[in-house]
Amino acid sequence: MALATLLSRAQNGLVADLVTVEVHLGPGLPGVSIVGLPEMAVRESRDRVKAAIQNCGYKFPNGKVTVNLAPADLPKDGGRFDLAIALGVLAASEQIPAEPLKDLEILGELALSGEIRAVPGVLPAALRAAPAGHGLLVPVENEGEATLARQLRCYTARHLADLSTDLHAGRLQPMTATAASVAVQPYPDLADVRGQYQAKRALEVAAAGGHSLLMAGPPGSGKSMLAQRLPGILPPLTEDEAMEVAAVASAGGAFDLRRWGQRPVRSPHHTSSGVALVGGGGNPRPGEITLAHHGVLFLDELPEFDRNVLEVLREPLESGQITISRAARQADFPARFQLVAAMNPCACGFLGDVSGKCRCTPDQVLRYRSKISGPLLDRIDIQINVPRVEKEMLTAAQAPAADTSAVVRERVVAARTRQLARAGKANAQMTVKEIEAHCVPEPAARQLMESALARLGLSARGFHRTLKVARTIADLAGAGIIQSAHVAEAVRYRELERAP
Repeated sequence: MALATLLSRAQNGLVADLVTVEVHLGPGLPGVSIVGLPEMAVRESRDRVKAAIQNCGYKFPNGKVTVNLAPADLPKDGGRFDLAIALGVLAASEQIPAEPLKDLEILGELALSGEIRAVPGVLPAALRAAPAGHGLLVPVENEGEATLARQLRCYTARHLADLSTDLHAGRLQPMTATAASVAVQPYPDLADVRGQYQAKRALEVAAAGGHSLLMAGPPGSGKSMLAQRLPGILPPLTEDEAMEVAAVASAGGAFDLRRWGQRPVRSPHHTSSGVALVGGGGNPRPGEITLAHHGVLFLDELPEFDRNVLEVLREPLESGQITISRAARQADFPARFQLVAAMNPCACGFLGDVSGKCRCTPDQVLRYRSKISGPLLDRIDIQINVPRVEKEMLTAAQAPAADTSAVVRERVVAARTRQLARAGKANAQMTVKEIEAHCVPEPAARQLMESALARLGLSARGFHRTLKVARTIADLAGAGIIQSAHVAEAVRYRELERAP
């Protein structure tokens, strides 16, 4: 046989496109040619494949070796095609049987010794291979994520020589899918936070409705400490959501089976670029907002981020997804994250603090606050001040009794269950029509809402977001209709201390 045809998968965002690997052996001067829009890492496969085949005791064919990766207009990158190319060369030269490789998709990078190394994006490939009726051959290190796909025939290999021997002996057997192991929730407890009752209440409301949250206060007031405890009070992921989170982590090269079923938490540094935040690159890769899908994106020192970087958050905060467009291709990434941000009230951090340390002029404060645009602030549902914790609270020998994360989580889950039964989604995701249908306040509450609209100068978006927060507060209270107390609390969450 001078021609062998195998299957593999390319990584295009979170989509794993089918790639046919055709290997032809022909006469001519010795050489390897890889065609089909390969990038540099793919073109370098010829050297890795040749060395691996020879180091495993097999003969690399003399003459012209042509490798075609079809479709030709789909960009291919990385070392994920190494194993498929090597097996294609061995099958075409009749050094291994080709029949066991039929209807088998192959992924894996080769070391020069023939060792098969892990590659990113295996889970998206596995989720596509199973419905297509194909099996999947992956490196041993990728076994955990590949076996998460239902109804998939999954095979693993550690070394090219061992794999070739198994193919000759007919010992290639699919792995048995195992249940994903769930690690103990590592999140710190909300009860560790002393004082800050309003902030903890706002955190509970944000968790219950999936609302974005901004905390402003002096250094050391507990903003970061509070944000770190939000994941511990969020509702558990559904199986479908957990699969989406795992697929995103796999595409980003950050899959960890021990984190299965846990919400992701991302905390990018304020020096991060816009591309790092939303994703991008020649072959688009997920950014921080996608890696935080169904989880928490914590932006500490919010005004220290470049303003242009922050502006890229506006669209995904509304739509829950991001589209990365390039001249030759386009990739869609999910971005249904919960934004939690923290900031100081001014550049020195002590504006309005009881310590009286602030010496910032009004112009300096305005310049500092102007780093965050009005349109972005308008998209943040809950905005609260987090003042310094009282000295007596800090120096007390024993912390006052406070609800633990487990107790708060029970209330959050109960409220979220009401929302899912009512609209099939968290309150923060409701559309305008759904707000009109499900966020109808009683007459007194409506009057209070209209008064707040005039006093605070809320935009239409701000008005609707306040209504959604009020609906969440009502859900936490088990109320069927939004009452005045619920509106009053929601309005307080839009009264962030203004600059002088």
